[in-house]
Amino acid sequence: MATGRADVPALRSGLRERKKKATRDALTLAALRLALERGLENVRVEDIADEVGVSTRTFNNYFSSKYEAIAARHVDRVRQAAEALRARPADEPLWVAIEHAVLAPLSDAGRAHRVPEPEELGGLQLLMGALMWKARVEDDGGFAAAVAERTATDTARDMYPRLVAAAVAAATQVATAQWVRADPPTPLVPLIQDALRQLAAGLPEEDTHR
Repeated sequence: MATGRADVPALRSGLRERKKKATRDALTLAALRLALERGLENVRVEDIADEVGVSTRTFNNYFSSKYEAIAARHVDRVRQAAEALRARPADEPLWVAIEHAVLAPLSDAGRAHRVPEPEELGGLQLLMGALMWKARVEDDGGFAAAVAERTATDTARDMYPRLVAAAVAAATQVATAQWVRADPPTPLVPLIQDALRQLAAGLPEEDTHR
């Protein structure tokens, strides 16, 4: 099928957006890889830019700091989860929909589905605190807004959607912390599922006599 002249600007715009996303993803991955190899304190913005083959000016077009670059992957997944929650069937129970939505961005993340190597875990433990802190700062409330839409509540008036979003974020953080400290190592996805299902059940008291 021939492409009309009217379609050319749209095609060019789409190509630019894909290139921008590819550059942003490359910077994020380079920041994480270098931080794991050298330690976060030993990584400069210039190092990340050099790794990708761009200027520091280009880096600054995407991120304000190395912390933001590292946290971007997690922040993006939170936003993707919000979009996935909006797309779930309207008659699906809330916590079932939330579990599917939270796990959706991890579907193509190989590390989330495999048992990590021991040498990976040490570096991830050091990074996790900074990453999660920055991710909380960057969260724009999109997940709470998605919960509000689904439950006919209001993020400005009602605590419920913000409580749910905060609880989901905390469960994900706790599951990730468990993942990087697990001995023996274990995949991440089942830990997140377990954490969310405990939330959905109202955090029943553990039977310590089992």
